[in-house]
Amino acid sequence: MSGVRRVTWRALRARGRDLTRLCGWSLVEALPALLSGYLVARAVDEGFLAGRLLTGLAWLGALAVAVLVGAAATGRAYRSLGAVVEPFRDELAGRVVHAALREATRAGGRPDSAALARLTHQVEIVRDTFGGLLMVTRGFLFAAGAALLGLFALAPVVAALAAAPLVVGLAVFVTALPAMVGHQRAYVRAGEQLGQSAAAALTGHRDVLACGAQARVVADVEVRVSAQAHAERTVARMAAVRSLSLGIGGWLPLVVLLLAAPWLVERGLSAGDVLGALIYVATGLQPALHTLVQGFGGGGLRYAVTLENILRTCPTPDDHRPPAPAVRAPSPGRSTGPAGPVPAVRIRGLTFRYGLLARPVLEDFSLTLADGDHLAVVGPSGAGKSTLAALMAGLVPPQAGTVHLAGAAVAGAEPEVLARMRVLVPQEAYVFTGSLADNLRYLRPDADDATLEAGLDALGARALATRLGGLAAPVAPALLSAGERQLIAAVRAWLAAAPLTILDEATCHLDPALESTVEGAFAQRAGTLVVIAHRISSAIRAPRVLVLDGDKPVVGTHEQLLARSATYRLLVGCWDDVPVPPGAAPAGRV
Repeated sequence: MSGVRRVTWRALRARGRDLTRLCGWSLVEALPALLSGYLVARAVDEGFLAGRLLTGLAWLGALAVAVLVGAAATGRAYRSLGAVVEPFRDELAGRVVHAALREATRAGGRPDSAALARLTHQVEIVRDTFGGLLMVTRGFLFAAGAALLGLFALAPVVAALAAAPLVVGLAVFVTALPAMVGHQRAYVRAGEQLGQSAAAALTGHRDVLACGAQARVVADVEVRVSAQAHAERTVARMAAVRSLSLGIGGWLPLVVLLLAAPWLVERGLSAGDVLGALIYVATGLQPALHTLVQGFGGGGLRYAVTLENILRTCPTPDDHRPPAPAVRAPSPGRSTGPAGPVPAVRIRGLTFRYGLLARPVLEDFSLTLADGDHLAVVGPSGAGKSTLAALMAGLVPPQAGTVHLAGAAVAGAEPEVLARMRVLVPQEAYVFTGSLADNLRYLRPDADDATLEAGLDALGARALATRLGGLAAPVAPALLSAGERQLIAAVRAWLAAAPLTILDEATCHLDPALESTVEGAFAQRAGTLVVIAHRISSAIRAPRVLVLDGDKPVVGTHEQLLARSATYRLLVGCWDDVPVPPGAAPAGRV
């Protein structure tokens, strides 16, 4: 719960001016609670019991004015409350969205099915209960404080008689709070687990029907439903503790004052003083305690547990957690280590399979690429080319092995660090609505127009830019062809400062001439290029070619692979035996 206290205190401290304004209006709002018993006592003693009707009515009129002033202050207090609560709600919404995107984009991450529930339900619970707790707390402090001051003004002994049961009732409530928080935590987590279980069942309902697993899935969901119902019943039973503390602190003072009334009159208190004391307790202390107990016993528990759940599932770097080991992104250009140049890509013992019992797509795979290398990856469909690209880019974690880019481990690297280490252009290019310049600057926001123009010229995209109307022209993705979208994405990647570029069939919709221009521009650019090739011409242009054929990967030059790899000859369309060129080194196994 320390995180809940820290975040709450930080939210209040950040809006100290609005909170001070709220307290000021709350002080004015408490004016009726401060004056009610005293004015009624004066109206009774100096007015009605003394036979002076107008005097009694005048005292009651003063009370009516105080009530009107307090009502006006209540409206101002709620306006100040919004200035404190709404920014806090926005911060939590941003935290949830950031955490969901972070989880979905990290290596091995997946979309969080509970993120929507946190954003639309749990954040709103925290927002509403946070505002309610502020109003409850300031109401109790000012209303109860005003009532106790009024009682003390009437007679200190009356204040003592009323305060003693109030303190006991508060002690009972505070003692039971930890247990209430535990039960409320179990209730929230049971609801979240039920939502995840139901979402999984609904998403996979076709597979469930196909496998005949309806009974098992229903039983699993039923367990979650029963757990959630049990947790809700337990939370409901805790209402008895709230009622006990309210009875002790709210109703017992009335009983004590009524029983002590004769003794108080004997000590010199007037009938008006006794009536005023009862009014202070009935209209000040009791409602304030009731609001506090119900507010913290209901909304307070929901606030603490729900906010704790959000902080647990949506951590941010400023949560004062132990810092993770830093992963430095390599800078463009050749890097060196103690033993010489550090490879741009170093893969060792990589193994990956889709499913525990599936055949490995890659098994004990190793590869080294020096800075400035140009590698084409070819192979039949399903051989693992795109899988290798995803593993190299850190989008998918391997079951075994390591991937290092310029000496930095891909595993555990933050998404923003990975973005500086490599740029991956997939087959389905993403172009967003906006200007052409905005699309091109997506990976390099500081690029000026001259740099963008140079990128367009280098990749042969000048004609496309002219047709669209220039850099400032709006881009409608639905009106672009697949090839035009690929060309824009290629220019965007070429402008990026990442030292490694991976083109995963990123030019398949371009004509062969334009594809050659694009790959040539990347090959001449500083850095390392890996091309997942869909045309064999990409392999012919590359100095080195990696063949994935479902067996043992083979790497070599075009000529070497023609001589040594039957799979490569099939891809090229050459069925005759090809002699090894004199002096050529044989293709190597990876």
